[in-house]
Amino acid sequence: MTKRNALAAIGDLFITFGSAVAVSRAVEAGRKPRAQHLADLGIDPRVFDKIRYY
Repeated sequence: MTKRNALAAIGDLFITFGSAVAVSRAVEAGRKPRAQHLADLGIDPRVFDKIRYY
């Protein structure tokens, strides 16, 4: 793994972790999470919209 690839992997890890925190906080507060955060986690925002309670 090159230095650039290692840094990219670490950056992706921070993006994923940040999105997970943002989505969990929004759901706990009863709000709809941002579509970009859901997409970062591999969740289709259109499918998430079909959930009745969050």
